[in-house]
Amino acid sequence: MKTMDLFSQRNTGDAKVSAPLAERMRPQNISEYIGQRHLLAEGCLLRHAIEEDKLFSMIFWGPPGSGKTTLARILANETKSKFVSFSAVLSGVKEIRAVIDEARELWEVKKTKMILFVDEIHRFNKAQQDAFLPHVESGLITLIGATTENPSFEVIAPLLSRTRVLVLNPFSEEDLMAMVECALKDTQKGFGQFSIQIDLDTLRYIVRLSDGDARSALNNLEAIVSMVQNLPADKRVITPEFAQEALLKKTLLYDKDGEEHYNLISALHKSLRGSDPDAALYWLGRMIAAGEDPLYIARRMVRFASEDVGNADPQALIIAIAAQQAFHFIGLPEGELALAQAAVYLATAPKSNSLYIGYGKVKETINTKGYLPVPLHIRNAPTKLMKELDYGKDYKYAHDYADAYVPQEYLPEKIQGQIFYQPKETGFEKTIKERINVWRQKKNNARD
Repeated sequence: MKTMDLFSQRNTGDAKVSAPLAERMRPQNISEYIGQRHLLAEGCLLRHAIEEDKLFSMIFWGPPGSGKTTLARILANETKSKFVSFSAVLSGVKEIRAVIDEARELWEVKKTKMILFVDEIHRFNKAQQDAFLPHVESGLITLIGATTENPSFEVIAPLLSRTRVLVLNPFSEEDLMAMVECALKDTQKGFGQFSIQIDLDTLRYIVRLSDGDARSALNNLEAIVSMVQNLPADKRVITPEFAQEALLKKTLLYDKDGEEHYNLISALHKSLRGSDPDAALYWLGRMIAAGEDPLYIARRMVRFASEDVGNADPQALIIAIAAQQAFHFIGLPEGELALAQAAVYLATAPKSNSLYIGYGKVKETINTKGYLPVPLHIRNAPTKLMKELDYGKDYKYAHDYADAYVPQEYLPEKIQGQIFYQPKETGFEKTIKERINVWRQKKNNARD
């Protein structure tokens, strides 16, 4: 088998210039690496293993853009062993055997060990993972796997017991800010030669969109810079507004020929919201007469049941779903009456948009705060590894307490105490509000 050295082109001029920014800015040694201090700070396990050239078989477990491949490249640069890259997507047992034969020959002839880097190791099946076992155990190869999936579920237990799992975390905002600033200043690999003007708020906006993913942050920066780098020097200015417009996801425009379609569905929706059953029935009839897909109308009413009625009348969602199922079962024209029944029920139901507002706050928080980690005490811990990492530690089982409630934090630390859902004094939400107020008071007392 012909093995491929993933790192052979890293210093070739043409390839380097044409490579994406995220590839060009990859650190080549520990001193250049930003983040993952729990692994690479002075005295930490991996840092010591690299410096002493005493690597052990390991699995890097972390989300996309957390530096798994970059760490592998650093190991390749700083080890005396031969480094071979292996893709779990493209390889099978036959290729594994071939690379093992190469490792055996390398040791017998040159007394040199092989480091085998397996990207996306979770894609290997049990038989493929089994093929590594005796050679990892004997020390013929030092296996370094990279995965975005939980090794407890995706890596077989015998292989897991012969490796160390090193957890890579999403990069912090500070780490990503440092990476982006470095790319803007670097005249060889980055954009330093363009003298781009950009303020901290804009950099922070770019970083927050990446949700801890270094590759995403650098890709975003590259996309924005490409729009100004060829402008006159005094116009190479990136403002928060410009960055937001440049990175904004494109939305589809409605066909102007379909304007009446959207006018009619708007009229139906507003009639339902305005508690006018007569108007709701009229606009429903108009849409069906115009040839509108009745299941489209049913989908809109299901949405309305959650958006505009919500928990003021939880039965509304059940009625809307039942109407959709009834029409799907009997079709036209008999099914029209099921839609009409749902329309009247929704129009006359008590209204609350608390769910709609609350969920909107959630999406806004996710966009501004990123993907915050799940607190350890409420993580699932079905495996020994996860328990050793303190998953589920100190969790309080609600049913062990009076009224099946115990004050406990469930939100990520950075947003603890934030309130998204505020029920109104309408319909059943009045009952919900009374319950929530009691629970929130107990939680506040516990915090105090």
